[in-house]
Amino acid sequence: MHVDRIPNRTSPPAFLLRETYREDGKVKKRTLANITHWPAGKIEALRRLLRDEYAPDLKLMRSLPHGHVAAALGMLRKLGLDDLLAQGQRQRARMVALVTALVVVRLLDPASKLTTARLLDGTTATSSLGTVLALGKVDEQELYDALDWLLAQQERIETALARRHLSDGTLVLYDVSSTYFEGRTCELAKFGHNRDGKSGKLQIVFGLLCTKDGCPVAIEVFDGNVADPATLANQVKKLKERFALERVVLVGDRGMITSARIRDELRPAGLDWITALRAPQIRALVDAGAFQLSLFDERDLAEITAPDFPGERLVVCRNPLLAEERTRKREDLLHATEAALTKLADQIARGTGPTGQDKIARGVGRTRRRAVAAPRRALVVVDFPRAPAGEVAVARAVMPRRSPAARRP
Repeated sequence: MHVDRIPNRTSPPAFLLRETYREDGKVKKRTLANITHWPAGKIEALRRLLRDEYAPDLKLMRSLPHGHVAAALGMLRKLGLDDLLAQGQRQRARMVALVTALVVVRLLDPASKLTTARLLDGTTATSSLGTVLALGKVDEQELYDALDWLLAQQERIETALARRHLSDGTLVLYDVSSTYFEGRTCELAKFGHNRDGKSGKLQIVFGLLCTKDGCPVAIEVFDGNVADPATLANQVKKLKERFALERVVLVGDRGMITSARIRDELRPAGLDWITALRAPQIRALVDAGAFQLSLFDERDLAEITAPDFPGERLVVCRNPLLAEERTRKREDLLHATEAALTKLADQIARGTGPTGQDKIARGVGRTRRRAVAAPRRALVVVDFPRAPAGEVAVARAVMPRRSPAARRP
């Protein structure tokens, strides 16, 4: 990096801060800043500093990365999250600043609370975040205290978000996930269905309510061994009582919004829903003649009715890309099984294979298990070569056909 003096014929010279680099074996220059407006003494001091000469008039101060902090913190403030936390300056400014810092750090550089404290502390900071928020000295215990404060504010914040983003007749998305624990001190951590691929680890389950655009509104943590459908009752209560919503359309997957949950929780609460049928239910519709695959010759969507689902709208959807992929897998499975059975038949014919009906049957079973990773799936494919269960999805919904404004006076 250096200072270049660019002479002008009829004007004062220009001073540019530049750096030199190589490209394709050639030395080139890149202009970083125009410092012509600086005083002559300041320009000379910078020139001498870049030459490693003593510059008594220029004091070098600490520099911390700031661009990513400005982007994340600016978006957070644009969304009004800091005002939501502060509650009109009625909350403790220190706690609001610490929670704001935790949110930004989680976006930029997720780390443990000990490492986060070091990232924010003025002495060991790795970005300008602590300086911008005027945090000063930060330790990990203070961050845990901030999380305790945030937990006490959760209902207030979620209610404010619901007032901002939810209204009667709107769609509400709900789903659950889980995360595992290394320690054993969390009272909610239990052994359950592990989504992280970490067998033998304790975990917690959490459910997230979002708007139709995917904006999070509320979150709730459950024991790690709680089944997905068992978390739905709390969400219905939250929507009806805390958020004071009379009618919403709850959207969830087929493992979440089951027939039992619809019967016991959604219908009594007067909520509409959108979910999907399970594969056996789809096969039952096909067997009953509720729809035929010829429906999809011209379009990929069709709305049907069925006696087993009174008062509900069933929307049948065929995914041609998934159908193509399932066809390819089906052919691969059949070819692999055929090749393995042909090999076994040759061994039996040569007298080197199993003998007797029982041994041959066990050999066929072993061959099928080796050739096909999922034998049940192979059997389904063989028995139902055009079965729609894997290619056709049926959405099950109870929701207004018209807008809420048109439906209600």
